[in-house]
Amino acid sequence: MHFDPAQVFFDMIAFLFAISLHEAAHAWTANRCGDPTAKMLGRITLNPLRHIDPFGSIIIPLIGMISGIGFIGWAKPTPVDPRNFRRPMADDILVTLAGPASNIFLVIVFGLILKVTILFAKTHQINASAAPVLYLLFTAVSINVILAIFNLIPVPPLDGSHVIRHFLSGPALATYDRVGTYGLMLLFFLNWQFNFLGFIFRPAYALVDRVFLS
Repeated sequence: MHFDPAQVFFDMIAFLFAISLHEAAHAWTANRCGDPTAKMLGRITLNPLRHIDPFGSIIIPLIGMISGIGFIGWAKPTPVDPRNFRRPMADDILVTLAGPASNIFLVIVFGLILKVTILFAKTHQINASAAPVLYLLFTAVSINVILAIFNLIPVPPLDGSHVIRHFLSGPALATYDRVGTYGLMLLFFLNWQFNFLGFIFRPAYALVDRVFLS
């Protein structure tokens, strides 16, 4: 496989910014809902040093990109204490969805900038010099699509599972939590065998292509 350091560099920039905003959105929303835990720990910031997990945010993504396995990674979870929420159930759901919502916001912002940049490059016949900018913008859009959709999958510990838990109780909740311990392993097994994640991401990529690239 051809290894392109510049491509890896751009991928990491886009990824670190995306996860930083994702976690900062959790922290900011939690503080607005009455829980200052993350704020006191300095997590309402776009500084990636506050959010990165050395293993999940640096090592694993680099291995995935260099080896060709695919891009995968995660940030340090934002600490939240639901006991501080004014409306425990509604606020917890709001805080949970704030992360994926921030990634959808970035998809729209970077997508629009990408579209304008493409039109500008075509109009002024700029080709090679615009390529790095176009690649960075396209990567930012792609990574944020992945983060938004992946985190909404209702498998613990992903954000989607925090929403589902509020609608379960008793034995159903206990079973969900117990199965969820192995949820990610099952998810990646399904992806390995049946390209499960590709099936989920494909419609979103098609929509992005139609809106921002056509």
